[in-house]
Amino acid sequence: MLNTILNHLAGGDWIAAAALACALLLAWLFPRAGDAAFNRIERLGAQLARKKTPAIVAIAIFPILVRLSLLPLIPVPVPHIHDEFSYLLAADTFASMRLTNPPHPMWTFFDTIHVNQNPTYMSKYPPAQGAVLALGQVLGSPWIGVLLSVGIMSGAVLWMLQGWLPPPWALVGGVLVTLRVAIFSYWMNSYWGGAVPAIGGALVIGALPRIIHPIGHPFRDSAGESLGHSLRIRCGIIMGIGVAVLMNSRPFEGLSLCVPAGIFLAAWLFSKGSPAASITLPRLVLPVLTIVMLSFAFMAYYNWRGTGHVLTMPYMLNEQAYWSTPTLLWQKIRPPIHFSNPQFEAFYNGWARELWLQTSSGSVTAFVAHATSVAAKFVYFYLWPELCVLIVVTGWVISDRRVRFLVIEAGFCFVTFLCVAWFQPHYAAAMMATAFGSIAQALRHLRRWEFKGKFVGVGLTRVVMAFAVILAPFHPYGVTLKRSAPSGIEYRAAIARELDSTPGSHLVIVRYTPRHDPLSEWVYNRADIDRAKVIWAREIPGVELRPLLDYYAGRRIWLVDADDTSPHLIPYGGK
Repeated sequence: MLNTILNHLAGGDWIAAAALACALLLAWLFPRAGDAAFNRIERLGAQLARKKTPAIVAIAIFPILVRLSLLPLIPVPVPHIHDEFSYLLAADTFASMRLTNPPHPMWTFFDTIHVNQNPTYMSKYPPAQGAVLALGQVLGSPWIGVLLSVGIMSGAVLWMLQGWLPPPWALVGGVLVTLRVAIFSYWMNSYWGGAVPAIGGALVIGALPRIIHPIGHPFRDSAGESLGHSLRIRCGIIMGIGVAVLMNSRPFEGLSLCVPAGIFLAAWLFSKGSPAASITLPRLVLPVLTIVMLSFAFMAYYNWRGTGHVLTMPYMLNEQAYWSTPTLLWQKIRPPIHFSNPQFEAFYNGWARELWLQTSSGSVTAFVAHATSVAAKFVYFYLWPELCVLIVVTGWVISDRRVRFLVIEAGFCFVTFLCVAWFQPHYAAAMMATAFGSIAQALRHLRRWEFKGKFVGVGLTRVVMAFAVILAPFHPYGVTLKRSAPSGIEYRAAIARELDSTPGSHLVIVRYTPRHDPLSEWVYNRADIDRAKVIWAREIPGVELRPLLDYYAGRRIWLVDADDTSPHLIPYGGK
């Protein structure tokens, strides 16, 4: 992935960076250029920002409306990545009013990546993303769930920022989130997730300043009024909901976010400035603990239904059955697990094992390379190029009492990311709101920058925001890059549409060649396999297909060569 980033930088990204550098130079020389137009926009933004609830509603609806308006140009996404298919299986399961599915007698032919086949047939992932997609499926399409979750995420992030920053700067942070993440990135244009844990993180961190007693409270709005005059029970409920969302979406990263927040909150509870225990216990501690314990109870029940053990998560069971490479760097690698399925051999013992060994060799050089890769992916997704300008005010932000906790929180989360062998930008979703709180405050510091009597910061911040708008459709991980989809997998969606419109029910035998790309998997099925109109099964060398063919004797049977230059359906002749 780091090589991919470098290739993009060597390709066209440098043009945007060069244009940004030229614009910043002009803004330094002429900081008041376009003053009248910018002042008008800033006044309108400030008026909206002061109306906090309407601002939240507007920022939540905005990315949904924009993305829907782009449907003629950017249609509803089709799944490409293993994770997407796994989440869609969870969605189909939940939409059928089940938590999991019974194992299939022909499961060997349906076995696939990121899916458990035994003791039950289900996605390996925590249920929150699948539940959101299930809601969308009930409403007509799983992507509706993506739309709604991204809109709620945008509103939740603004709500969080309003607790830490003056309303105008909170709105600036919210706008940046919609431009960089909510509309054009893969969070909106795939089923891979990101918005759900971001909602959880925003609720947890946004509840903190609303809980802290105003006596000695460092966070005040632009009018100088404290951000709350009493501890309300709803703050504890909101924080508890945020923790529950994190537990059921990205539990490890959610834990890394909640640890500093819990320490911060505990320090306040035992300080002299906090209310008496008779107030904090019923209004804060009890609501949070109640929701968290209910979430634990649900997780235990979900685990029991899916794996047979209340403490064994489906993810853990999947790792035990398929993965010899552990998730955390300090865990020991196991001997390879061998499979009769060549695609599993290529994925688990080839691609995944080689990638893990590159990251986890134990040498200082390997760890530095891993840390560099994580930082590069984070910067490239969330900051590049226009927000990288804020590096010049890093010192001011770190020393800023208002957002010191946010900086510490972000730093702690980043360190925990380094403990995991794999990293994608949505792994940092839980701390996304925290990061943009620091980014918005950095812009605030940049705007105040004065050099030799000139307020150069005004021009610089305006350039940053202008480029955030201009470059939004060209987001590094956006739809314009096709999400780095494996070549050939697009044909699967076309064949599925063809069969959906063909009368009868169908069984597709997928044949792979030794040159098959392990990241391009075709064999994924609905939750109720036997009732699905189209069933996908793999051809396994040395394994007789006759039991499968006899089981589905009433279906029309097809063969497709997934590694053909132009995959297409062929009536299956049993050869």
